[in-house]
Amino acid sequence: MLLQLTIRDYAVARSLDAEWHAGMTVITGETGAGKSILLDALGLALGDRADAEAIASNADRADIAALFDLQQIPEASEWLDTHGFPQDGQQGGAECLLRRVILREGRSRAWINGQPATLAQLRELGEMLIDIHSQHEHQSLLKKETHRRLLDAFGQHGDDLKKLQAVYRQWRNIQQQIQQLQGTQDDFSARIQLLQYQVDELDRVAPQPDELNALEAEQKQLANAGELIGQCDNLLHIFCENERFNIQQALASAQQLLSRSILSDAVPQLGDMLDGALIQIAEATSDLQRYRDHVNIDPERLAEVEQRLNILYELARKHRVQARELPALHETLHTELATLLDSDGAISRLQQQQLAHEQQYQKEAKSLTLKRQKAASILGKQVNAQLALLKMAHCRFEIALQTHENNDPHNLGAEQIEFLISTQPDTPARSLARVASGGELSRISLAIQVVAASTSQIPTLVFDEVDVGIGGATAVVVGQLLRQLGERGQVLCVTHQAQVAAQAHQHLLVSKQLTSKRMETTLVQLSDEQRIDEIARMIGGEKITKQSRAHAQEMLAV
Repeated sequence: MLLQLTIRDYAVARSLDAEWHAGMTVITGETGAGKSILLDALGLALGDRADAEAIASNADRADIAALFDLQQIPEASEWLDTHGFPQDGQQGGAECLLRRVILREGRSRAWINGQPATLAQLRELGEMLIDIHSQHEHQSLLKKETHRRLLDAFGQHGDDLKKLQAVYRQWRNIQQQIQQLQGTQDDFSARIQLLQYQVDELDRVAPQPDELNALEAEQKQLANAGELIGQCDNLLHIFCENERFNIQQALASAQQLLSRSILSDAVPQLGDMLDGALIQIAEATSDLQRYRDHVNIDPERLAEVEQRLNILYELARKHRVQARELPALHETLHTELATLLDSDGAISRLQQQQLAHEQQYQKEAKSLTLKRQKAASILGKQVNAQLALLKMAHCRFEIALQTHENNDPHNLGAEQIEFLISTQPDTPARSLARVASGGELSRISLAIQVVAASTSQIPTLVFDEVDVGIGGATAVVVGQLLRQLGERGQVLCVTHQAQVAAQAHQHLLVSKQLTSKRMETTLVQLSDEQRIDEIARMIGGEKITKQSRAHAQEMLAV
């Protein structure tokens, strides 16, 4: 639901803040007062194309922000999560702020919850938040996807469609695998030849897991063998081999001296400490001697190790991987080669799996088609009944389900769905975009929305002058239908008809005022008394009479 619309320096709306509520809200005002500015600005917040000429004079940019409540739109919240936009607000993360800035040089910027966004993202999210029905180019009723969505929402086909799409994705995934295996013959043969060469080369080298670490350690030892042996000899000399003095002799002498001294009784732990030190030195000497015996100066082995390392490093550079990754690469390429060499068998197995998924898809698609046909019949009858109330009994509304020419599975079912209309008796129904005029399209849209509102997932509907070309009793019906929609969600309606305005839950008045030698648009919510005066003006013109006020009071009292 739309909560707030803020406009800064857009056309004659210098500074306009409007709060919106659930129910039916009408927007009225004299011709040229700026009612269209509100909807145009809202369209910009939803990703419509911008025009720098609409920026107010003496301003560098126009700034529009629209705040929405997402509590009843879980799909929008999921969309925000999926696309990485933050969610916050006073209602546990249930608010979403769309902002658009139009710059004088012609560029524009967009944000969703304070994070930069593209216009495509604004439009995609906006389609979940609000549906604008007017004579503008963005009205959704001209899109076949809207027809499909409305019919499936009316028939409550959501679960059926999800099951069908899950099977379709499996089918499509297998199809892509088959296409990848098949490819063109030249590409297929070239890939096999390349893989065969790479695998043969890796087979000859035969890199082993952890081989590189072992070779590098051995190379380091061999390259420094002389220095290592020298250091070992120096330590052994200190530990035990120096004839004049070494650590073992010193510790042994200390033990003998202590055994003859009264210190052995005064500090008994001292003997244990000397014993432990002698044992530690003996173990260190033994380990050092074993390591010294293991280290050899072997130029031939060093050359072999370095040659092996060079082979591995060069092969890794050739394949653009780390040398440690060669064993894994070897296995991967070997597996791919085996798969391609067995491509006929692999394709056959995949085709069998694909056939099973296709049969399951056809089963799901047939079930969905039958449900759509039933829902289309019911929706068509109910829309035609609403059209009769709107004085369009001569119109005939139909829903066409046309099977795709391609028999392959499709993500949205086996058929395309299109709303058709016949505006004259005994004439075939044709596409809405080709037949209906702007005023007719608005009323057709109203009739459809009234019927589909109980299952529609879009909570905010905007109707721009749906009462064009009607009046009297028909205008009363239009007002009543809009009020019905408002009682189920939120309806915003720009109108010139007093009969429509009288049905609203809230009434906003747009007017122009001269401020500091500039014309500016203002927007105010009318009180009950002010509503009487405005509806009286809509009935009788600028001069409000007792009769027009009495008529207005009577309309509001109904």
